[in-house]
Amino acid sequence: MATYVLIHGAGSDPWYWHLVGPELEALGHDVVTPDLPCDDDRAGLSEYADAVVDAIGDRTDLVVVAQSMAGFTAPLVCERVPADLMVLVAAMVPLPGEAPGDWWANTGSEEARRSQAERDGRRIDGDFDVVAEFFHDVPPDVVAEALARGERDQSGTPFEKPWPLAAWPDVPTRFLLCRNDRFFPADFMRRVVQERLGITPDEMESGHLPALSKPKELAERLEAYRAGLTS
Repeated sequence: MATYVLIHGAGSDPWYWHLVGPELEALGHDVVTPDLPCDDDRAGLSEYADAVVDAIGDRTDLVVVAQSMAGFTAPLVCERVPADLMVLVAAMVPLPGEAPGDWWANTGSEEARRSQAERDGRRIDGDFDVVAEFFHDVPPDVVAEALARGERDQSGTPFEKPWPLAAWPDVPTRFLLCRNDRFFPADFMRRVVQERLGITPDEMESGHLPALSKPKELAERLEAYRAGLTS
């Protein structure tokens, strides 16, 4: 069977995938959830990719799955290991030479987020409201557990240097967009994915954190992508 490599986003950890992993393991697959060195100021994107490659070890039949900021890390991994498929889930899509810190302005992300909030009748002035932006559709018990775990610091180091690849890796790539995403609104991501990858994203009903809000459906989507490689 396959090895699913599930890469978490910024300021997160492998717990993000704790509901998806068992769904995939129940289907007979191996699941790897690397822990990126988010809070280490010495670590940039290269070290993030190192952490993933080290966690993979000698495993094969790889499906590399990237959440949010991991869209910058997953392609680096796929350049270094023989992946069968890359799946981007509500993920940032880099251009060659683009630093992650420049991605927001280059894509118009902040303007899109504010416009979506206005359409929703929400205010986003002041401090970032992680519950309203990320957890609005996550079950209350999962939200409570997440908040009890506390926030993990995210170093600014990986945002500083240009993304090192000259082109997207030659790996089949799918993008799963979340229609109710308040952080990366759906219309915004449809445009970014089309402009930068030249593909039409697939869509599901979820906010920015589908591994917590819709873990079973997300696992089913991933498995359908994998099965599609051999159908």
